[in-house]
Amino acid sequence: MRQKLIFGLLVVPLGVLLVALAVVNRQPTALSLDPFGGSDARLVIEAPLFLFLLGALGLGLAIGGFATWLGQGKWRRSARAESRDAAAFRRQADRLEKELESGRRIAPHRHLPAD
Repeated sequence: MRQKLIFGLLVVPLGVLLVALAVVNRQPTALSLDPFGGSDARLVIEAPLFLFLLGALGLGLAIGGFATWLGQGKWRRSARAESRDAAAFRRQADRLEKELESGRRIAPHRHLPAD
């Protein structure tokens, strides 16, 4: 329910705004890739303004997503380690449970020091 409300209140108006921006900015615009202001025609891209705006938005989203992914690496690594530990504990618990069910004597295990 909350996601639908957020979608309706944020994403839909943003989409309408982007479509309106694209319709209004259809005229061709020249983007010069020469930082020194030269008039070299090979370094000029001509396209509708909305393509440049949407391209910049998409590039910003991609760079931001990549930076976030890099920043969360330590948490993903920690989660993998915790998952391996949990699997090892599960295997040990299953082994001990089987030993109890079969009536065999459980070998004493060494106690780990408290943290």
